[in-house]
Amino acid sequence: MQTKKRMLIRTFDDNLSERHLQTIVKALEQEEIIILPTDTLYAFVCDINSRKAAQNLAQLKGKVLQKSNFSLLCESLSQATNYIKPLSKHQFSFIKHLSTGGFTFVLTASNFTPKIFISKKKTIGIRITESNICKSIIREMNRPLLVTSVPHSEDMEQEDFMNIELLHDNYEGRINIVVEGESCKNIPSTVVNMLQEEYVIERQGLGIIDE
Repeated sequence: MQTKKRMLIRTFDDNLSERHLQTIVKALEQEEIIILPTDTLYAFVCDINSRKAAQNLAQLKGKVLQKSNFSLLCESLSQATNYIKPLSKHQFSFIKHLSTGGFTFVLTASNFTPKIFISKKKTIGIRITESNICKSIIREMNRPLLVTSVPHSEDMEQEDFMNIELLHDNYEGRINIVVEGESCKNIPSTVVNMLQEEYVIERQGLGIIDE
């Protein structure tokens, strides 16, 4: 079987060329996992419609699919609402105000969300990206991406997690495409539980809520 070519894609001002965009989309539609720069950390992403890719993604994180807390990376809140139960007016305004790419919102999943991505609690993490790279891919595929951050390893320095060559070497044979981005912050997202009317911050990260 022919080995797929390793690709390290560098971008200028966080914009993908049309050729690179089509290469990435084709790989995702062929059930591959790639590493993308997000608004926060570098992350594994795959097609939300691929069970095979989701299972492989869980293995990369050392988990089983049913116990994996993956999120959906969306282009807009409008797109995200297709995958969650209806929001109250207050919740919608709250999330819209904070949709800066630095948050993960934990919400109740709708029936439209692929069931393989939903935990027994029927919840889903939603991220609204501001990354040009991520947005262009999501627009081209016309659906969100399944996303989970690349885990930090104890034997790597903090700055190593921003080095796409080292990231690729660390997952050689499992990840063929790594994309570099200038706006990646190397700080995790702030996780906000929105299952009730009043929010709860489960993890403080990049996103800041002004009280």
